[in-house]
Amino acid sequence: MAKRKFTLNEKERQQLKQAYELSKDVGARTRYQSVRLYGEGYSVTEIEEITGCRRSSLMEWCREYQKNGVQGLVDKRVGGNSAKLSPLQLEDLNNRLRQYRPQDIFGAEASFYWTPPELARAIEKWYGVVYRSPSSHQHILAMCGFSYQKVEKVFKPRSEQKVLEFDEQVEKN
Repeated sequence: MAKRKFTLNEKERQQLKQAYELSKDVGARTRYQSVRLYGEGYSVTEIEEITGCRRSSLMEWCREYQKNGVQGLVDKRVGGNSAKLSPLQLEDLNNRLRQYRPQDIFGAEASFYWTPPELARAIEKWYGVVYRSPSSHQHILAMCGFSYQKVEKVFKPRSEQKVLEFDEQVEKN
């Protein structure tokens, strides 16, 4: 078995321990603790059990720590959402959705009510914006005060004459 090359001295252990104690971010705490335990000689299996991290993540964190120290373990994700329409555009969209029907914009082949596919076409036409997820269109409809119900099978009225004929046929047999 190969000897582990990654070890921590006392100063590095203390830095990781202090970063762990000061951090309020759960993910960062896991990274600090995992790297510290690995550097102290714990087995990968033990670290996986203690922290819940995967071996591949642990090895990546150790490489990052060796390159950049404690700062290398800080979360680098920016966060936030990917809102593609500005608040002004959303307000304009809300007004347009109330002013027009899909048939007014796309012709007779379009649906009578605003649906996520029709909304997607309108947003692309008016603002040049394309969302990847259909749920984005459902969310925008909700933000504009529209409710969206998925189309279900619709009850079609039956012919009473055909029902009577069927009942007569059943009685004869």
